[in-house]
Amino acid sequence: MTSIKSWADENLKGDKVIWAVVFALSMISILVVYSSIGTLAFKRSVSPEKMLLKHTFHVFVGLAAMWFAHRVDYRYYSRLSKIALWISIPLLIYTFTNGTTINDAARWIAIPIIGTTFQPSDFASLALIVNLASMLAKRQQNIDDIKESLIPILFWCGMICGLIALTNLSTAILLLITCMLIMFIGRVPTKYLAMLVFVGLLFGALAVAFGVRGETAKNRIKNFINGTELPFQAKHARIAIATGGITGKGPGNSDQRNILPHPYSDFVYAIVIEEYGMVGGIVVLILYLILLHRGMKAAYNSERAFGGLLSAGLSFDLVCQAMVNMGVVVGLGPITGQPLPLISMGGTSMVFTGLALGIVLSVSRGEQPDEVWDGKKQAEESTDKNIEAKAA
Repeated sequence: MTSIKSWADENLKGDKVIWAVVFALSMISILVVYSSIGTLAFKRSVSPEKMLLKHTFHVFVGLAAMWFAHRVDYRYYSRLSKIALWISIPLLIYTFTNGTTINDAARWIAIPIIGTTFQPSDFASLALIVNLASMLAKRQQNIDDIKESLIPILFWCGMICGLIALTNLSTAILLLITCMLIMFIGRVPTKYLAMLVFVGLLFGALAVAFGVRGETAKNRIKNFINGTELPFQAKHARIAIATGGITGKGPGNSDQRNILPHPYSDFVYAIVIEEYGMVGGIVVLILYLILLHRGMKAAYNSERAFGGLLSAGLSFDLVCQAMVNMGVVVGLGPITGQPLPLISMGGTSMVFTGLALGIVLSVSRGEQPDEVWDGKKQAEESTDKNIEAKAA
């Protein structure tokens, strides 16, 4: 035990509670996905064990991304975010015009060389949150300036959220809400927040009119509000919850896993409750709330505005997505197609979730000295000494 603790202290920097929560959710992911991929494996004529190995590999790739991201001083991500945003625009446009359709939604780009798919909205969301935190941190002294502060913020928020909404309306809405939170914490006046809401509504209306999923989104919202016949997915998700009881049916004993569409991604939380009961569902919910609390604590303890805004935005975005997924499963909202972060099966989702959490951990571990930053400090100190010498 001593050797394990010393290894963890040496290699797993930052908030240890976040590490523990991520490991716990990763283990739950492997167990529940293995239980729910039988039908998918049959359709693809492969063994469930082969798909489990692939999913486990994705989980470890996500953890590796998290580890590498947390070793980098979070200030470096400010420099990369602007480049990432410019790269996101053509990727999102290409997804809208030539995207690969999976599960009746064209949100992916196929990568032929390695035979996998990539979801640009994950990349763009991460880039926007980092860049927005950076812009607000640099403009704290002139936050009321419309030209210098408001216009660049509205441009990037409107552009990225609007392009994402063309193929993935629910993700765009969650990202817009996250941007509003970051701006609120960043002391942006309320009237400017109202302008962001207006921009969001404008781009949302255009996405519904011209996007690939506009009619589907309208029908789902209309059916949910009117309380008409439950969609097939929602009906069987509630059956899974109702039959799970307090303690559940036990691992691997789900009945709805062979009936529910996508029980390994969009409706994985229904399988969690069916097999592990209300107890298992509450445990997963509490783990996400702990993740939010520790992310906000890292934001509160950060010495710089950029670190605080960055940690708050990333942790809120991740947990908000989880709450939407769980809310849909239990009937609190219309079907959205949002995966459950760290649990649902998915390659790029695991990677970008790992990167986001790694950045939060980088904020929680504080600003670490390195050669580049030390070199800058030494140069500044040398300049100050020269000025003092001349003055003397």
